Amino acid sequence: MMNLTKLLLSALCCVMVIVACASAQSAATKSAPTVKLGIDVLKDRNFDVLKGKRVGLVTNPTGISADGTPTIDVLFDAKDVNLVALFGPEHGVRGDVEAGKYVENYNDPGTGLPVFSLYGRTRKPTREMLKGIDVLVYDIQDIGVRSYTYISTMGLIMEAAVENGLTVVVLDRPNPLTGDRVGGPMLDPKYKSFVGAFQIPYVYGMTAGELAAMINMEGWLSNGTPCKLVVVPMEGWKRSMWWDDTGLMWVPTSPHIPHWSTSIFYVLTGLLGELGTANQGVGYTLPFELVGGSWIDGERLAQHLNALRLGGVYFRPLWYKPFYFDTSSARYQGVQIHVVDRERIDFTEVQIHILAALRRLFPEKDIFDRSAASRIEMFDKVVGSSELRVDMVRNIPVSELLRKMDQQRATFMIKREKYLLYE
Repeated sequence: MMNLTKLLLSALCCVMVIVACASAQSAATKSAPTVKLGIDVLKDRNFDVLKGKRVGLVTNPTGISADGTPTIDVLFDAKDVNLVALFGPEHGVRGDVEAGKYVENYNDPGTGLPVFSLYGRTRKPTREMLKGIDVLVYDIQDIGVRSYTYISTMGLIMEAAVENGLTVVVLDRPNPLTGDRVGGPMLDPKYKSFVGAFQIPYVYGMTAGELAAMINMEGWLSNGTPCKLVVVPMEGWKRSMWWDDTGLMWVPTSPHIPHWSTSIFYVLTGLLGELGTANQGVGYTLPFELVGGSWIDGERLAQHLNALRLGGVYFRPLWYKPFYFDTSSARYQGVQIHVVDRERIDFTEVQIHILAALRRLFPEKDIFDRSAASRIEMFDKVVGSSELRVDMVRNIPVSELLRKMDQQRATFMIKREKYLLYE
């Protein structure tokens, strides 16, 4: 009996070891990135386009290699790369500055390099900042939405490169919303601003490298002259990939985009947030996932939105109280948006229906408060024109609003085709 017991224990141990090894192998396989980022491709190429060049790097905490090493350190430690200056967009090189707040110049404590702010007294690198630089490298993770200002910064460094005879190298990164999702209002050139710099839809379905090529060749730079542009493409990225398909780690792109999935909610409630008449979760633990206010009946709003049977989302009533940023002494009612099938979501349809529902169900509270002129102006800039707001005030049906956007989208889809780098 004792021998039998020993044999059974021995067999069990073997099984446990095999299972443990299989689990470890599975975990290792799962953690290995599917996609090789532009910075990693550049490293594999021995930094060929930067050899012998004095380099200025435009980046922030999202500029990392697949193993998490900051691009700053990768280039600073590269034998044949002479990194001489850093440039920081909105939120700063270290990502610790609130949206809309100026960023000052300073010296980076890790490398000792000068850090020039592109969200302070100037948003375009000056001739003095660029003195002694041959190449500007851009490596920033974006979220695929026109109002996110990093692509505006990218356009401005391209303009500065033209004016100063420099080359721009874009290290490409995935679009977390996939490269297939395109929709929302187009930008009217009359409404061009830092939160809407290019004639693209609100959700444009391109990588930074693809968009840079389009900006360059469509004559969208203010001087009309294309810059010397080099895009270092990714390897392994497909247009159908969401961020979690890439196997890459996510670094918050700004303080209120803590997770990659927050970029989905940003598209669903971002326009509402510009108005300031309702809260969208900023100031609470669920940024962009909520629609709430002291004047909202959450049960009623959830029932109305769920009755529309919008694909891929479910609205749950909730009560909450913001505790920072957008806060008041009142308890808010509203809805939490749950993504139940991301493949079925029509971003634009959900966002416009939310706006329309607030106007229809709670007419006593004008979400387009005319007394808040600066808010209305910012809403129109982010939308890309005043057309959506004017049409909604006129109670144009949502179906008609979406039809107009689809027509604009069709034209853009044809134009963007020649700039796509990935299948």
